[in-house]
Amino acid sequence: MAKTNAIGWFDIYVGDMNRAVAFYETVLQQKLAPIGDPTGETQVMSFPADMSAYGTGGALVKSAYARPGAGGTMVYFSVEDCANEASRVAAAGGKVMRPKFSIGEFGWVTLCEDTEGNLFGLSSMK
Repeated sequence: MAKTNAIGWFDIYVGDMNRAVAFYETVLQQKLAPIGDPTGETQVMSFPADMSAYGTGGALVKSAYARPGAGGTMVYFSVEDCANEASRVAAAGGKVMRPKFSIGEFGWVTLCEDTEGNLFGLSSMK
């Protein structure tokens, strides 16, 4: 098998789909699109993706801002400047948990909570 990044797909679980879609579309300024579920058991809205470009990066992290167990996985969205997207989080109904901070040679991160209580990160190189 050819080398790929560790993660090929992620799900962020929500209680209120309309509220969650409005939140992420506002913060990321990107439209989500419905994906059909062949089982008919779930409602799915996809972030924009090039499905021919498989995978994304990932890491194991110990942090005071998240813990292992239920809800312990963090998704980081790649953005131009994480301060820009973070400035839209509160108005969209979420919370900035840790404002923009340096992660050294790997850029900058802002940690946030969405309208569903999920922690997520915004990651940028500036």
